Amino acid sequence: MRVLVTGGGGFLGLAVVRELLARGHEPTSISRASHPALDELGVPSSRVDLTDETAVFDAVAGHEAVIHTAAKAGVWGDRRAYEATNVEGTQHVIEACLRHGLGRLVHTSSPSVCFDGTDHVAARNDLPYAERYLCAYPETKAIAERLVLKANGRGGLATTALRPHLIVGPGDPHLLPRLLAKGRRKKLAIVGRGDNEVSLTYVDNAAAAHVDALEAFEDEGADAPHAGRAYFLGQKEPVRLWDWVNEVFERVGVPRVTRRVPFPIAYAAGALCELVWNATRLSGEPPMTRFVASQLATSHSYDLEPAERDFGYSERVGLTEATERVVASLG
Repeated sequence: MRVLVTGGGGFLGLAVVRELLARGHEPTSISRASHPALDELGVPSSRVDLTDETAVFDAVAGHEAVIHTAAKAGVWGDRRAYEATNVEGTQHVIEACLRHGLGRLVHTSSPSVCFDGTDHVAARNDLPYAERYLCAYPETKAIAERLVLKANGRGGLATTALRPHLIVGPGDPHLLPRLLAKGRRKKLAIVGRGDNEVSLTYVDNAAAAHVDALEAFEDEGADAPHAGRAYFLGQKEPVRLWDWVNEVFERVGVPRVTRRVPFPIAYAAGALCELVWNATRLSGEPPMTRFVASQLATSHSYDLEPAERDFGYSERVGLTEATERVVASLG
């Protein structure tokens, strides 16, 4: 298939592009910036802002499917910027698919759309959306996900949403580099009990799941078992977050995290930081927010059986191998 990947130069997007190529598809990419890695792969790419409806419409033309990985991520920032990219941008992608008569749209969502501040252990797809959100990212991703799923069946378009949790792997520009930087400065602390269980997602597994979901529309389209539904993704084997972080730290020569902060104190500190940053319009991200404190202190692990059952997903890289590859890339 001719597949447009939004955000194809990003961490997940580039892995999706490589997976599409490996399976004989013809990917192209749109991103806000240029990405030499796409040029090296011989993948056509162009600079497009998702908020530009006309540009998105033109980019979608000539394709048979879209994998929509592009989004504004983060835990802090102007709410309007999140709405513009995550909500309006996703709506532009949906409308372009409908106007050009595309048959398939796979959307990258986030487990945070369901995060309500409590432990989620081996959670399945019936976990409800959160009733309130502590920052703009999960709230706007929830709106976008609903838009995508609601579009299933319109004009013959088949849609699904995937929710990979804590994507890791070589080339990760976000999660581990930030943890390592704080660890080296001894600015990291275990929030809460320290025994919380989380699902990681190795980047190649997340990419394979997106292409699995795309290909599984082949026979039934908008009537496929996964059409109009959202799915959590992660490794089959969850980890104890702080044990895993300390294992990686030890192996790359970074001091173990031993300092502990009770969750109520971290949450209160996050609330205070948000108040100060909003009142004084300080630049940059606060050192703590309520959302980050809650995420660090709670469990988030997910059951892969629905994805395996409904669109044939299978884990390509297990946790042990994924950890080995992560450590090797950091060395």
